[in-house]
Order: sequence, then structure tokens, then C-alpha cells
Amino acid sequence: MRKLSKIIPVILTMMMLIVAMLPAFSNAAGIDPSTINGTEISPDGVNRITNFGNQIVTILSTVASVISVIVLIVIGIKYMMGSAEEKAEYKKTMMPYIVGAAVVFMASTIAGILYSFFTSQAG
Repeated sequence: MRKLSKIIPVILTMMMLIVAMLPAFSNAAGIDPSTINGTEISPDGVNRITNFGNQIVTILSTVASVISVIVLIVIGIKYMMGSAEEKAEYKKTMMPYIVGAAVVFMASTIAGILYSFFTSQAG
């Protein structure tokens, strides 16, 4: 369970970054985002794809934030109820949790900044 709780935030963060930067990388590679498989897509279709990607990022960010808060509550309750040995153990696990939670809360902001940077460079 401990490994899984470390792997899931990393995977979610990577997925958010990929989804956010995919249009910029496709444009930088010379791929016209209005065509897929040689068929034209209306600007409305491109906007729908972009909106869908934004919805996915929002949902993933919200779920990760809720999970982070729930884990913080559980760790806090265990810390308050634990013995001196258990409190020392929880203090050791608290720093990686805080770093992970900060990454989860800032991931969508970082992805948005990178997306804006790459779209302004490509255009």
C-alpha cells in the first residue's frame, strides 16, 4: 500500500502534464491540430477536444486534492491518538506527504504555466 500511495500521485502528475502540453508539442512538431488522419476538424471540434482535456485535468486534480486532504486527516488522527513511538514514526512520514501534497496541489498550476509558455513559443 505504501508503494502504491507513492506511485499514484506521480502517475497522475505525469498524465496531467502530458494532457496539458500535448497541443503545444503537436504544433511544434509541425502537426496541424485541425487535422487528424487527413480529415479536417472544425475549430469547434478542436475547442471541444481542448475542453475535454481541461475537464480531465480538473477532475484528476480535484480527486488528488480530496485524497490528499483525507490522508492528512487520517495521519493527524493517528498522530493524536498514537504513543510516543508512533508519533515519531508519523513525523518521519509527514515530510514526504507534505512534499507530495504540495506537488498535487500545484500540479495543475504548473501544467497551465507550461502549457501557456509552450503555446506562446509555438505560435
